[in-house]
Amino acid sequence: MSEQITIWHVGNTGLRNPNRIQEGFSVFAKSSFVGRLHGRENELGFMKLLNEKGIIQNEAGKDISGSHARKWRLMFARNGFIYPQVKKKDGLQEDLGVMDDITPFGKVFLKADTYPAMQECFLRSMSVEQNDMPDKQLHFSPLRWLLAIMLELEKRTGSSELSRIEFALWGHTTNPSYDLDDVVDNILDLRQRRAVAPSKRVFDKKEIAKRAEHYDKMPENFLDYSDMNMRYLRVSGIFQRKGRGLIIVPAKHVLAEKLAKTTASDTPLMEQYKTLCSGAPLPTDNKDVAQSLLDDLIKQMKDRHILFDISDLPLNTATEINIARQRLENILAQTDEIRYASDQCNQWEEIRDYMTLLIKGGGKHIYDEDNAIEVPKDETPAYLEWILWRAALAIDHMVNKPYEVRGFKLDSDFLPVSAAGGGKGDLYCEYSDFTILTEVTMSTSSRQEAMEGEPVRRHVSDAVLKYDKPVYGMFIAIRIDTNTAETFRHGVWYAKGDVKQRLNIVPLTLAQFQKFFVAMFEAQKAHPQKLRDLIDVCETPRDNMEAPEWKEFIDYAVSDRSAVMQ
Repeated sequence: MSEQITIWHVGNTGLRNPNRIQEGFSVFAKSSFVGRLHGRENELGFMKLLNEKGIIQNEAGKDISGSHARKWRLMFARNGFIYPQVKKKDGLQEDLGVMDDITPFGKVFLKADTYPAMQECFLRSMSVEQNDMPDKQLHFSPLRWLLAIMLELEKRTGSSELSRIEFALWGHTTNPSYDLDDVVDNILDLRQRRAVAPSKRVFDKKEIAKRAEHYDKMPENFLDYSDMNMRYLRVSGIFQRKGRGLIIVPAKHVLAEKLAKTTASDTPLMEQYKTLCSGAPLPTDNKDVAQSLLDDLIKQMKDRHILFDISDLPLNTATEINIARQRLENILAQTDEIRYASDQCNQWEEIRDYMTLLIKGGGKHIYDEDNAIEVPKDETPAYLEWILWRAALAIDHMVNKPYEVRGFKLDSDFLPVSAAGGGKGDLYCEYSDFTILTEVTMSTSSRQEAMEGEPVRRHVSDAVLKYDKPVYGMFIAIRIDTNTAETFRHGVWYAKGDVKQRLNIVPLTLAQFQKFFVAMFEAQKAHPQKLRDLIDVCETPRDNMEAPEWKEFIDYAVSDRSAVMQ
């Protein structure tokens, strides 16, 4: 075991959201910076472009060194989407490819049009052994090493679960120079002592200080970097969240066994780069392994009594078998989402707490050392859509499926990958005798009306034409601009053929919606009819009021209706 501890990094501490890498890379691929992302002028130019496209927020004005662009460049190169800069000791640049140019694998990544396809790209990248070992001679894959640790844990305990503090102290601080059995021994020893500790916070602090005796940087890195590393590892699709830690995705268990590796590689780094940039192979590229994964997944689904049919699909090649497996994984994900949806009525207090974080503009709420929720400040639009989706699931009684309600994508932990795309409403909640279309925005400025007034009315209009039942619109924002309220107060829209429509759209602040939502659950009266009644009450006097007065009335109506339920 090496005495001096180093912490490995899967991602980049400057890029908190790996799910946005594809968005940033798509912007890069269409830009003039392809093949020339080095140099301060290019770095600042690319950062300005990312800022203009909404990928980053205001970094262009804060950072005059271009460091943020360098973080994006490093992430593109680390994943094999662009050719990395080759050091002289590793070979010649021309033997790999033009520095900063898009690689063949980068082109594959651009075409990944589903979240599972994007996850597979990251999994291929993370499986490449390109991280330095302590001797700087050999290389390893943190993902493969961590899988070996977690599978050994499962062998001994029955579960691959690795807690946050265990990962922080014995996950990303170890590598194949350590003995696997010793690492797992230390994890289980830590787990046993922590279980009986009177204060988990004090215990963790002491354990970090003890481990930090062999670490020459800030002790805070143990936990700070662990959160970032676990986030990037989860985007591979082979891990999912368990509390604040990790567990191997059950449907990917066979794949995890094939990828796990306890030894370092002596393959020259140049060869690793070539593998990375062309697209690293996965065990599932082999027909027999692909069939093994499919058989295991079929068994899991039969054990859970989940109906499926792949009799129409050919199973002659690895590609065909993987297509069949992906169909089953989609069915499994939808089944899990329905189960997740049915539990949301029991999670209303957590939903409330997420809303509070969003009202504050993001942040973290820590319940205890093993339980916390977080809204990353640069992901508030996605989290706003997501938490209102969860609120709708908690209120329940919808006739459409939970995955039909939302337009955004989820990861395996049911967390939002990104906000919904344009062209349709955010949330379509269909009930037996009416539909509520919810639109959300984090915008609070006078630009709110310009950005939301037309699309919200158009989406509600389209829904009126689609559904053979009354359609109500809820527009929810942190703050409602008066001009936005005025637009929705009139609610006029001309559909095709100049057919005039009077739309029912009520603008609510998130705090107002939160108040009504909490009141329903505290009174044990959560039902969509309550929301419909609130919308009706708010709409009734709009023709007799100016926008400022209408906003005040809506606030009064929310408070009054909330109080009545108690």
